[in-house]
Amino acid sequence: MYTLKINIWQEVKDYIFIFLGLLCYSIGFIFFMLPYQITTGGLTGVSSIIFYATGFPVQYSYLIINGLLLIAAVKILGFRFCLKTITAVITLTVLLGFMQELIADEAGNLPCVLENETFMACVIGGCMEGIGLAIVFLNNGSTGGTDVIAAIVNKYRDVTLGRILMYCDITIVSSCYFVFHDWQKVVLGFCTLIISNLMLDYVMNSARQSVQFLIFSDKYEDIAEVISKEVGRGITVLHGEGWYSKESRKVLVILAKRRESVYIFRLINQIDPRAFVSQSNVVGVYGEGFDKIKVK
Repeated sequence: MYTLKINIWQEVKDYIFIFLGLLCYSIGFIFFMLPYQITTGGLTGVSSIIFYATGFPVQYSYLIINGLLLIAAVKILGFRFCLKTITAVITLTVLLGFMQELIADEAGNLPCVLENETFMACVIGGCMEGIGLAIVFLNNGSTGGTDVIAAIVNKYRDVTLGRILMYCDITIVSSCYFVFHDWQKVVLGFCTLIISNLMLDYVMNSARQSVQFLIFSDKYEDIAEVISKEVGRGITVLHGEGWYSKESRKVLVILAKRRESVYIFRLINQIDPRAFVSQSNVVGVYGEGFDKIKVK
């Protein structure tokens, strides 16, 4: 049985980039969202609403709610799913607290760095949040929060993760009206949500899109075994023949989410650096692990 070697340097680089992504997100949230009372999506949005209503620090409510969700997720989804979020949750909690200490005045108030330019703060903050999340996701990271809720619901109901996250974000942003009683705050929150999601998709280059791999390698059995175990995707083996050499070859066909492609390339490279790999974009993948076929 093939044993995958752990590339420690690659893991370290992942953590470094995840930290940079979380740093970018925390700057956008603390510098441009919180002082202007703009509610964003996710658990940071919930924490900001709690902060606006009670003054309870956002980093503590973020940590507490995430902790409760992760406890539930361990029982439902397994420890492996939650392990990758723990580091990000703790890191973001520390960064949120540090950023507030960094810019707060002597009275503990957060200054409006752009003075009265509220919409500009919305745009800059939304962009930084989207870029930060994209960096985290591209390096196999997770910030937990509503991602955990979406994964739990998706396990028991035939609802896509994207739709669940959208419902959660809409509910969170809309609920800020009960704190401020100001529809302008709600509109700014939705503007931030749209901007951050557009930036997230732009940086990740359509992250929700699926991809297809054609893998040609003499070590196809090892590659298939590791990808099946580590990524959890189905693999089809095609029997081919080289036109010039007339030699029979095995070709692996894999369909996966675009966000999984970086990890798949790493696995292939560790097993057979000389493998010939073709990756292509696929639109409309239906079946187990992807979208359900719907007939109108």
